[in-house]
Amino acid sequence: MARQKLKVYTEEEIQEKLARELPEWYYEDGWIRRFYRTDGWQTTMMLVNTIGFLAEAAYHHPDLAVSWAKVWVKLQTHSAGGVTDKDFELAKKIEEVVLWRPAKDSVFEGGTPNKFVQSGPKPQK
Repeated sequence: MARQKLKVYTEEEIQEKLARELPEWYYEDGWIRRFYRTDGWQTTMMLVNTIGFLAEAAYHHPDLAVSWAKVWVKLQTHSAGGVTDKDFELAKKIEEVVLWRPAKDSVFEGGTPNKFVQSGPKPQK
């Protein structure tokens, strides 16, 4: 089976796509990026392992920077030389899974009372 050539998005296209589909992600230095906060080391490791599981299932691997209560995610398709649909799709799946919370009226009664994984602001340089 022949490999499909992936479209590499321009910076303008990336900015438009992020604004429309992944507003918490941002583009910088050739990567789409996301910053997450957690409530501590244990949750940080659960977040990293979840991202690792999703990435391995997709066979598309992000760069991660990990610190106490903080995780930075960077996505780029190295083989294509830029940001492709692979990056956007993995970013969407990460977002969907790591920020999922049960509804208050679900059988899970809203889930954990802990802070858990939170959406973090774009880090300042």
